[in-house]
Parts: sequence; structure tokens; C-alpha cells
Amino acid sequence: SMSLREHALSLFRSAVGTVRPAPMMKRALKLQGDGCPQLLVKGQAFPVKRDLYLVGFGKAVLGMAAAAEEILGDHLVHGIITVPLGIQDSLQQAGMQEMLLKPHSKIQVIEGAKNNLPDAEALKGAVAIQKLAEGLTAEDLLLVLISGGGSALLPAPIPPILLEEKEKLTRMLASRGAAIQELNVVRKTLSVLKGGGLAQLAYPAQVVSLILSDVIGDPLDIIASGPTAASSHSVQDCLQILTKYNLLHNLPKSVQTVLSSSPTKPTALENYSHVSNIIIGSNTLALDEAKHQAEGLGYATLVLSAAVHGDVGGVAALYCQLIQLLCLDRTGLGEGPLSDEVRGNLLQLAAELEIPGLDLAKFLQALQGLEPERPVCILAGGETTVHLQGTGKGGRNQELVLRVGLGLHRAQAASSPRGRCEIIFLSGGTDGQDGPTEAAGAFCSPGLVSEALQEGLDVEAFLSNNDSYTFFSRFQGGHHLLVTGLTGTNVMDIQAILIRA
Repeated sequence: SMSLREHALSLFRSAVGTVRPAPMMKRALKLQGDGCPQLLVKGQAFPVKRDLYLVGFGKAVLGMAAAAEEILGDHLVHGIITVPLGIQDSLQQAGMQEMLLKPHSKIQVIEGAKNNLPDAEALKGAVAIQKLAEGLTAEDLLLVLISGGGSALLPAPIPPILLEEKEKLTRMLASRGAAIQELNVVRKTLSVLKGGGLAQLAYPAQVVSLILSDVIGDPLDIIASGPTAASSHSVQDCLQILTKYNLLHNLPKSVQTVLSSSPTKPTALENYSHVSNIIIGSNTLALDEAKHQAEGLGYATLVLSAAVHGDVGGVAALYCQLIQLLCLDRTGLGEGPLSDEVRGNLLQLAAELEIPGLDLAKFLQALQGLEPERPVCILAGGETTVHLQGTGKGGRNQELVLRVGLGLHRAQAASSPRGRCEIIFLSGGTDGQDGPTEAAGAFCSPGLVSEALQEGLDVEAFLSNNDSYTFFSRFQGGHHLLVTGLTGTNVMDIQAILIRA
């Protein structure tokens, strides 16, 4: 029989597999008929009256474009995509030919945004995409491919603002503690293509956007700064943010000019009737696939949330309490003061984390309804944050796993030995990279800390230096690292708890 670890790994791989560009595109996109062909996207039909064009931007867009070109064949007239610097080489070296365009492709690739920052190359790509969009007619169809990282790859400041000026303003905001949502509002207001700009320029052509979401809740106007989605923000919102961070009075002249001449209201929704935005890949879809697989392996499976976020310490505490509760339940100790205490802790932690859409009381009820003799699998996804204190090497997933391992060790030490429960916890980044390391994440079980101590490794010392990768590399020869290689996709992170009594 397979180990829990092998099961966890296969669930993670199937979750990622379902949002890899080729299978994802093939599920979502079909071309039908010859006379007047139709583009079918998740069951919606769009007639291809004359010419079909493609543009795209984002970290996963190269693979998406390769799959799209295969599906569209000769109907595709011309395409332009902007992708991260060096991605074609990386995929070539990783032997991932299926993510690369064929020779003589009709799609032009522009690589830019070194270190995920807008630069001259990305600007060149954005300008080319803008020109293509502006030249379209009512008979044309524009297919837009969007994934995370698209924002930095589509910089087109409204003239006379220069890219450097917009960048400097963004950096100043960030250094004063502006949240990513606030940065995006300012960027969109000063941009030609973001915040629905691309869709407006492509009018009157039909615009169909296929979106791979790397943002909690899949908000269309936030993913890649929403170039084809109606912006819910106005210039007023932008001015408010600049005032809040005390920047209104030392803005570059060009920014002042643009802000004073911007329309005060966002573009009306009816001006987007030529646009369809369709999410074809997300954390939720990946978790659904993992759930399907887990049930096939015989697990009673529940999805906690696809929107887990917050400080890595708080999230680790939540998972530790959840694992303890499951263990108590599985070993017949589900009623009593200890499990009441754990339930109370869980409800408090969930309230502090404010996970959108999570009704924990309802989730705990569903847990109690699971058949006691079946192994259990709990799945979740989202993205945690790590506040760096140390100088070590790691990533948010490896740190989360290490913190869960430490929490389980402490919980075991604090209570009498209970019924034996086999437990594995996994957390991994779906893009195959966790922080600046070659691992996607890691696994742990409750014995991690005591086994590490026998090898002379002090888990707490590694954690205080944010050095989870070094710990996992040394511990049992790196056996607990989750290494998948680049996946060519990204729908944030996935966690799995597997338990059998």
C-alpha cells in the first residue's frame, strides 16, 4: 500500500496537472465548424466573423499560447505575448517542449520584466499589444491570455508619464507601507492598458479573455491589474491613496498632468458589452481535482478553503489545531475537555485570520459527519506571508511546514500519548518554486522535530533565521523536500493534511 507521503505527493501533482497550460486550455477552448467557425469557451460560443488575433501577458502565458495556437490553427492571423525574461531558455533546458511555440509560429514573443519589474522590454511589448488592439474592427475577435505576473509585463504609462516616473512613484508608495491593492489602484489610474484599458482600445472587436488566477477570490480587476475588466476605482481613489501616504505634493509634473485631466468616474459597465472574461484556471479548480483524486484513493475528503492567507505563524497554528482535533476524533477521543479546548482555539484562530468565505463552525460539523474508520484528507489553498527576520534561505511553504512540524511536536509533548495516528502535512507552490529555492515546498509528520534533534538539528534556530530550506536540505538527506521542477503554471499554494488511525 502507498504511504501517506506518496498519496500527498500524487494529490499535489494532480492538482497542479489540472491547471497546467495545455490540459487547461484544451478543456476550456475549442474551435467548431468551418463555414463560419465558432470559438467555444467553456460552453459559450463566439463567432469568428473575420480575423482572430491573440495577445497575452504573464508568467504562464507562453504555455497557454502554445496550446491556443494548436487549437486555433490557421484561423489565428497574428499574436503578441509578453513573458518573463529567460523563460523560453528555462523551459527549453527543463525539456518542456510542449510549453514552447513551434518554429514559424504566428505569435511573436517579447521577453521582459527582469526580476518581475516593468522595464524597457516589457514596455516595448505593451506598446506592440496596444497597436494591435487599436487596429481591430467589429468583425475581428481578440483572444487575450492572462496569468499572474501580467502586470509587470504590460506597463504602458499614460503620456507624458515616463516608465521611470511611474516606477519611482510605486516604489515610494511601497516604502511607505502601501498595500498591494493600493499600489494597483495607483498603477491602473496611470496606465493605458490596465484597469480595462486594453478592452476599451480593442472596441468594437469582440474580446475574449482566458484567465489563470493567482489571486485569492479570483477578482477580475486585480489579476494582472485587470486589462480587460471594468475597474471599480476612479481617479478619486488614486488621489486618496496618494494623500494618505503624503505624496500628493511631490508628484512628477507628468503625473499631475494626467491626474488632473483623468475622467472622474470609471468607465461605465455597459461599455464592456463586447468583453467576456472567463477564469479557466484557479486554486479552487486545482483543489477540486485533488479532492476527486483523494476520494478515489479512499479518503473522506473536505476542502477547508481556497483563500487561506495571513501570517505564516497564524496559519501554521490553525493547521496544528486542526490536525490535533482530527487525531482526537480518529482515535475515539472526539468528545471531552481536550477536544473542546482545541475547537475553541480553532474558532479563535480562524476569526483572527479572517479567511474570506470560511465558515469554520460549518466545516467542523462536516468533519464530525465523516465516517470514523476512513482515512481523512483535508485540502486547502491560498498564499501566506512571511515577515523576514533572518538571513536564511527558504520560502513560505517550507516555513509553514516546518512551523507545523514544531507545533505538532509541542502538542505531543504537552499531552499524554494518545492513540496512534499516522499524519502527513504537505504545502507546496503550484509554480514549482518556493521562494528563491528549487523546492516547491515540503512535507512533515509529527516526529519531525525529535528526529531532527537526533541529527543535531535545532528546528527553532532554523525558523528564527527563516532558514527552512537549509533545514530540509540537511534533514534526512532532503527527503522531506517537495521538488517538482518548474510547472509553467501558478495558482498560488496548496496544502494537504492526510490522517489515518
